[in-house]
Amino acid sequence: MSTFAEAVVLIERAGTFTELTGGRVAEEAYRSWVKLVHPDAVGTAERATATAIFAKLSRLYAERGATVLRTSHGTYRVGDLVATGDIADLSAVDGGWLVKVPRSPADNDLMAAEAEALQRLRDKGDPKFRPYAPKLIESFVHEGGDRKRRRVTVLERLDGFVPLSRLDRELDWRDAAWMWRRLLTGLGWAHRAGVVHGAVVEEHVLIHPGEHGLALVDWCYSGSPVAAVVKRRRDAYPPEVLKHKTATPATDIYMATGLMTRLVGDGLPAALRRFADGCRYDAPRMRPQDAWRLLGELDELLGPRKFRPFTL
Repeated sequence: MSTFAEAVVLIERAGTFTELTGGRVAEEAYRSWVKLVHPDAVGTAERATATAIFAKLSRLYAERGATVLRTSHGTYRVGDLVATGDIADLSAVDGGWLVKVPRSPADNDLMAAEAEALQRLRDKGDPKFRPYAPKLIESFVHEGGDRKRRRVTVLERLDGFVPLSRLDRELDWRDAAWMWRRLLTGLGWAHRAGVVHGAVVEEHVLIHPGEHGLALVDWCYSGSPVAAVVKRRRDAYPPEVLKHKTATPATDIYMATGLMTRLVGDGLPAALRRFADGCRYDAPRMRPQDAWRLLGELDELLGPRKFRPFTL
C-alpha cells in the first residue's frame, strides 16, 4: 500500500482489523496504516477524510481483541484506543487510567525518560502543583505477541482535558492569557523539581476549557542531552536543541512562548509581542531562565484580570 487514496478505500471496506494486517503482526500493520492516514500526515484538503478514516482504523484496531497486562502491582485490561501520540498509543484500562505502549521497542528509552520525569515531579515537586502533570501509576516492561519487549506506562487519565492541537481557530489574546499563565506555572514547578519538559508543543499541552485548567503531558522528551524531537514540530525548537542536543529551562520558555504566539497569531498586542520576543532569542543565556519570575512579569503586563468563559 503506497497511497492515501488506496488506503482510504481498503479501510472503508474492512469489517475487522484482521482484514488489514496482510499477515503481519497487528501492531506492525497498524503503524503502517497510521503513517498513511493520520490527519497530521496529509494535506489540508485531505484532512477531513483522514480524520474520519483514522477514527475507523483506530476503532478496528481497538476491537481486535482484548489484551490483559499483568504486573506484580496490578492487572490491566486494555480497552478502547483513546489517542495516538508521537511514539505511543494510549488506551483506556480499568480504574479510569490510561496505558501507554510505544509502537516501537526502539523508543523504550523515551518511555523510561517519561516515567523518571513524572516520578521526580511527584517526589521533588511542590505537591500543590501536581495537577499540572498526570500521575504515574506504574511503569514496566511487557513482552507482546510479537516477542518484542516494550516499556509500558500506566497513567492517570485527565478527564475533560483536550490538547491545544484541537484548536481550529486563532485565539483572542485574552483567552490565551490564562493558558500562558498556567503554562508558565506548570513549567516553573517542573524546573524547580529539576525537570525540563523538552517538547512544549500543541499536542503536549492539554487544557480544560470550562475550568481553565492546564496540564503538560508526554514527558518522553525530558532530559539533556535531548534524545529525540517531534519531527513535525521541528520548527518550534530553539537552536540549542537542533544543533547541540541540549535543553534547559530556557528551552521550555522559548517553546512555550512560541506556542502561545502561534495560537494568537497577529492579534497579539504590541506589549505582549515585545515580551514574547524577549523570550525567543537564539542564545539561551539571553532568554529568561526562571518561568515563575517570568510569570510575574507577564502578570504586570496583563494587569487586572477578569474570568472569561472559554469553549472549543
